[in-house]
Amino acid sequence: MLERLLVTGAAGGLARMIRPELGRLALALRLSDIAAAPAGETAEWVRCDLGDADAVDGLVEGCDGILHLGGISTENSFGRILNANIVGVHNLYEAARRHGRPRIFFASSNHVVGFYRQDERIDTDAPHRPDGWYGVSKSFGEAVALMYFHKFGQESALVRIGSCFAEPKDHRMLATWFAPEDFVALAECVFAVPRLGCPVVYGVSDNDASWWDNAGAAHLGWRPRHNAAAFAGKIAASVPLPDKDDPRAVYQGGAFTAEPIHEE
Repeated sequence: MLERLLVTGAAGGLARMIRPELGRLALALRLSDIAAAPAGETAEWVRCDLGDADAVDGLVEGCDGILHLGGISTENSFGRILNANIVGVHNLYEAARRHGRPRIFFASSNHVVGFYRQDERIDTDAPHRPDGWYGVSKSFGEAVALMYFHKFGQESALVRIGSCFAEPKDHRMLATWFAPEDFVALAECVFAVPRLGCPVVYGVSDNDASWWDNAGAAHLGWRPRHNAAAFAGKIAASVPLPDKDDPRAVYQGGAFTAEPIHEE
């Protein structure tokens, strides 16, 4: 168990969903976001703009693990993504280098490979095919993590999160769903495995319809336990099937592949 885990993006939906389970990872939590602490939060909370290098340096100090969920999590303009997702990642890795290289769970995204088709199965070595500025920013973050690993020995797990919700919401999520319980179990493995390295891991449950092969991350010992197939009947009965030429049915990145370039 970690002594103190830093969780960035702690006010976001994913962090709020797994918050009750984070005590399994560390004796103490340091939660951070650009937003104020929610009412009733009992853990240490630090407001921080990831684009502020000095603030991020102080944020990382004293932590022996980092769950990096911070930044913009949807497609947006380059200018908005630049500060949190690109400058912010640089600041985080520089702070980690200066403060003993705490292991990092880096929340990357399936949108790094969003332009693969849904009839393709890809592994952790698949070349990047980002589907927008958000995917590009996560591709950049993975590159930063790899450089810091090879140059400084900074260990990170590059977790390409699929769709982490309490249950899948549409037909695409029958392939991409990542159960919150499987997310926390993966985080436990990332921080506990004797040697992490800098692996790519697809953040996805054991779904029958999955497009992603995690054999390259087998050394983590992580075995997801949930399967979106349990919700297939519910989705078939309540969610219209998209047309076969709809990007939601063609590309792994779904609707992100059809997003226009956002203006500032």
